[in-house]
Amino acid sequence: LGEALRPEFRQYGAQVVANARALGGALSRRGIKLVGGGTDSHMLLLDLSPLGILGRDAEQALAAANITSNKNPVPFDQARPAEWSGLRLGVAAATTRGFDEAAMLQLGDCIADLILGASEGRLAAVVDNANVLVAELCERFPMPGN
Repeated sequence: LGEALRPEFRQYGAQVVANARALGGALSRRGIKLVGGGTDSHMLLLDLSPLGILGRDAEQALAAANITSNKNPVPFDQARPAEWSGLRLGVAAATTRGFDEAAMLQLGDCIADLILGASEGRLAAVVDNANVLVAELCERFPMPGN
């Protein structure tokens, strides 16, 4: 709790929300539906049902480029986790690395490429470029203490 009392934590929290909004904007512009239309917190919930892709397939597509996500139910989704059509993305770890809104826009386009590529059966065509971008971002924004 001591960390939360510091002024830097307030700045960090504001950056987390700004990053989540930037990521959500990038995804929305690419036609990916956000549950609730956006976010006021550290995470986004994507509804992939209009794209005809399951959350688990999108999760695997992002994992191919070393991006962590989680399949998740969306409102009115199927009861079985294997059939969920949502994907949850969090931005706290990226913010801790120092990502800003510009980096989140790049990451958003990369995520959109992967999701759309997977939904259109052309994931293999976008994975290599996604891996290059993710590696560049990780190099530019290393883990704290490294």
